[in-house]
Amino acid sequence: MRPDGPLAAAFMSPLDLLIHLANFVAPAFFVALLLVLAGRVLLGRSRTGLWAQWAIGFAAGVAVLAGGLALFGRDGMMATYAALVVVCGTVQCLFHGGSKA
Repeated sequence: MRPDGPLAAAFMSPLDLLIHLANFVAPAFFVALLLVLAGRVLLGRSRTGLWAQWAIGFAAGVAVLAGGLALFGRDGMMATYAALVVVCGTVQCLFHGGSKA
């Protein structure tokens, strides 16, 4: 049940919460997916499976997004997205041998 009065806008339905969370993690989802597929095409196969690479890249990306939210106090800062790309790229580079490539 939603409250009335000035606090009514502060509450959201479970569906709204799910949509907000999905939109928050979507950049990490797609950056990790794109880098896993690009790494497979450009750098060849790695010893780690695609799903494991994606899951670890996605988890690192969500951690970066959460850190950016905590640091800046809001979502969607360009510095956070830049850090997301750097961290996910570093994770993918480590999967393919790091500095040996």
